[in-house]
Amino acid sequence: MHYYSSRNMAGNSLRWILFLHFLLIMCSSHGSIGRDDHDHDHDHHHHMDPSLMVFFTMNDLKVGQRMPIYFPKRNPSTSPKPWPKQEADSLPFSLEKLPQLLRHFGFARDSPQAKAMEDTLRECESKAIKGEVKFCATSLESMLEFTQTILGIDSDSEIRALSTSHKTKSSVTFQNYTMLENIVEIEAPKMVACHTMPYPYAVFYCHSQRSENRVFKVPLEGENGDEVEAMVVCHLDTSEWSSSHPSFRVLGVKPGSSSVCHFFPADNLIFVPKVVQVESHDGFSAM
Repeated sequence: MHYYSSRNMAGNSLRWILFLHFLLIMCSSHGSIGRDDHDHDHDHHHHMDPSLMVFFTMNDLKVGQRMPIYFPKRNPSTSPKPWPKQEADSLPFSLEKLPQLLRHFGFARDSPQAKAMEDTLRECESKAIKGEVKFCATSLESMLEFTQTILGIDSDSEIRALSTSHKTKSSVTFQNYTMLENIVEIEAPKMVACHTMPYPYAVFYCHSQRSENRVFKVPLEGENGDEVEAMVVCHLDTSEWSSSHPSFRVLGVKPGSSSVCHFFPADNLIFVPKVVQVESHDGFSAM
C-alpha cells in the first residue's frame, strides 16, 4: 500500500482533507460491488445494465420523484490506493507503454486487469468533445493542480470539494430511491468533475465543460430505508455529446434534445469555487 505521511500532507489542508476523505470512502464501504439479494431489475429498465441507472432529466428533479438508482460500493481490500505524485510520475501513463506497465505490475496480457488498464488508458487518451477540457490525474496533487487551473483559483482554500454521502450502512447497490425535501442547488459558476477509473492505483478522470451545468445535493431514501445525500450534476446542453453516450439510451432522447442529469458515486468528486450563500432559485434551496 502507498500512503501519504502527515508531514507531506499537512502543508496543504485541502490535499490532506481529500486524502482522509478518500480513505474514509474506502473504509466505510459495505459489501462488494456485486449484486446481492436486494439487487433487482425495475419495470421497463429490466433489460438495462443496472450500473447505467444513474441518469435522469431536470424534469425529474423534484421532491417525491421515485426512480431506480445504482450506487456502487467499494471493497476496501481491493480498492486502488492513491499514490504520491512523485511515485505516480515515475511510471509512464500511456497506452503505448502498456506492455511495460503490465510487466511492472505483473499482469498477464489477457487478464481482466490488463483489459481494465487498457480501457482506462484509451479513455484518457481519447479526444475531448467540443467545449470540454479533460485530464486523467494519477495523484491527488495533479488532480488539484488541474482543478485550480480550470477554476482559475490560486489557493486550495478557495475550492470546495463535494461528494455523495451514504448515511446508513448497506450492501445494496441497486434499488428504488425517492427524492426527499430540501433539494439544494450548489452555486457553481465553474465546476470540475473527477471520476475514479480502474487502475492499479487511484486514477481520476477529470473534466470540465464550458456549457451550462447545475449542481445539486439531493437527499434520497431507498425502499429498504437507506439514506443517501447524493451529489447530482445536470448538463443543460448535450448537443456536442456522442450519440452513443449511454444516457441517451437510458433516457430515450437524442443529443441536444434534453438536459441530462446524473448521480455521482461516493468515490467521485465535484470541485467548485467557494462562494457566498445566495437566494433560492426555481424552488430549490441554494448555497
